[in-house]
Amino acid sequence: MNDTKKRVKKFVKKEPELKIEIAEVFRPLLSEARRIKFYYGGRGGGKSYAFADSLLLLGRQKKLFIACLREIQDSIKDSVYKLLCDRISAWGLNDYKIFENKIENTVTKTRFVFKGLRDQDVNNIKSLEGVDIAWIEEAQTITRKSWNILNPTIRKDGSEIWISMNREEENDPLWVLVGSKPDERTLVCKVNYCDNPFCPEELKLQAEKCRRENPEDYKHIWLGEPIRQGDYKLISSVSVRNAFVSKILSSTSPLVVGLDIARFGDDQTSFCFRRGRWCMRFESYRKLDNVEVANLATNIIRSQKPHRLFMDVGGQGAGVYDILKDRGFGEIIRGVYFGEKALNEERYSNRRAEMWDEVRQWLSSKPEVQLPADEELLDDLTSVNKKYDRRGRLQLEEKDEVKKRLGRSPDKGDALALTFAEPVYDDGEPQIYGNGRLTYEDLFNNTAKRSNEW
Repeated sequence: MNDTKKRVKKFVKKEPELKIEIAEVFRPLLSEARRIKFYYGGRGGGKSYAFADSLLLLGRQKKLFIACLREIQDSIKDSVYKLLCDRISAWGLNDYKIFENKIENTVTKTRFVFKGLRDQDVNNIKSLEGVDIAWIEEAQTITRKSWNILNPTIRKDGSEIWISMNREEENDPLWVLVGSKPDERTLVCKVNYCDNPFCPEELKLQAEKCRRENPEDYKHIWLGEPIRQGDYKLISSVSVRNAFVSKILSSTSPLVVGLDIARFGDDQTSFCFRRGRWCMRFESYRKLDNVEVANLATNIIRSQKPHRLFMDVGGQGAGVYDILKDRGFGEIIRGVYFGEKALNEERYSNRRAEMWDEVRQWLSSKPEVQLPADEELLDDLTSVNKKYDRRGRLQLEEKDEVKKRLGRSPDKGDALALTFAEPVYDDGEPQIYGNGRLTYEDLFNNTAKRSNEW
């Protein structure tokens, strides 16, 4: 029996050496006694990994009651449960036993539990009164109400509250209440990818690309700066008006058509026609039934032979898609749900955000692009505000919010965005006025001819 106790003590004493790879900036998690330890910053800073590793290490040294909290937790999958399980596996920590809704250490009896704060009130939150460490993950979503209930509940002598967050807005509640005015019992530390010695090289390359292409997004996503009120717009009016300037006569790029189908009585069904760098025109209609929309699409496919016709298949669109598929156009048409998973899940919250951001990049990249000079299109493209989800991925405000502000749905903007639903192989080249291949007279003669053809 004595030999067994010695082996257990020796095991627990030696295991902290496994955690020497915790970055220096996170050492205060283990070495300093503070009521609140508040870490914030951008993507790649390693906050979640460092918090998980530090808690697992402390939980092996002595018995602790650790609560992992977030604002909303509909299921255990919404919590840091999986991250802790992955770190236990990665380090080979066999003294931790994983249950369906908790994690326990078989030697020290440390216990991890997982809760959503929005589900708590002054009565059922009493179960947290004995907590030694409360970890609030994705703390940018925590409400003032949740904090006012939680803070006095974690009352055990020597208890700590660990906060990790990527700042979202200037007035994030926990930043205003805690981070912006720390007292002597509060540690506040900003950590970005450049402060994390274990940041993967791939993330560093992504950060550098974002810094070059979109400095404002870089400041928010990678440097942890909050979004200022003026930074909410996804697409600037300057970039749209620059694209209104006539510069392209024709293009050999494949024709791609975007079709946004009206969902409600006052919405428009809009077709967008784009060849590479040149968005040629829009065609919009009101109060069409599914067959009428399908007939218009059929005529476009037969007469103009687009490489792809991307269409919104949410709501009414599913019926139009089925009609076109029955007519034998399955190889041309592609159905898109704005709310479905993005092709690049690490960067975008859904396909809608991904496609609209493709429009933004298209407008700001070289060579210059051209749009039809259309004030309604300008309003559509500049009416959509951006934000970021809990994982730092780009998302757009709900369409209903845009509609309230704009007074209508941004149908032309959605139709243009749909032309970027999937990559289309493009070896074409625009014929640009002033590049030595087109004279001033050619521009206007051919423009008149092109108008007659339309």
